[in-house]
Amino acid sequence: MRVAPKIVPTEEERGHLERYARGRSTPMRLVTRARIVLRAAAGERNDEIARALNTTRRAVGRWRRRFTQQRLAGIEKDAPGRGRPTRISKTRVTTVVRKTLEETPPGATQWSTRRMAAVARMSEASVRRIWKAHGLKPHLTRTFKISRDQHFAEKLTDVVGLYLSPPEHAVVLSADRKARSRPSTVRNPACR
Repeated sequence: MRVAPKIVPTEEERGHLERYARGRSTPMRLVTRARIVLRAAAGERNDEIARALNTTRRAVGRWRRRFTQQRLAGIEKDAPGRGRPTRISKTRVTTVVRKTLEETPPGATQWSTRRMAAVARMSEASVRRIWKAHGLKPHLTRTFKISRDQHFAEKLTDVVGLYLSPPEHAVVLSADRKARSRPSTVRNPACR
């Protein structure tokens, strides 16, 4: 019969483990791991811990061993290579990134996750993950958009002129990024 390694946390480690075990916003996997280590430190056997925490003896043994070898870092992070491997090829990821940066969808000004998912033939969540990994936010623009209006330059000059030198006795108001000029006339003699 194999003997489980003895767990002896320091006072600081015990404090961290107890906070993790009680944490309301702590991920459940970390709560369970902390509870395993605390029960192991109290001298409980793996099968008792597994039964009490509704997990397997193998999982209890893994977290007991990881804590012994790596201390808190061993239970805080998953081992590399865990989780389901990606099934989206690099070519498809590159295609989504290229389309996002270089093309616009028909009849729209920018890509949405739904539209890109339909074109790329993948799920919306996959498109979202690709955009997040590459820092893409097609709905946000950082450049100044020049209007295609033929009279744009004249209108821009008028608007800037209102700010730089407003007409005498006028109040310049800005609403929804459009500047307007209104003469300052007071109708109520009591307000003078």
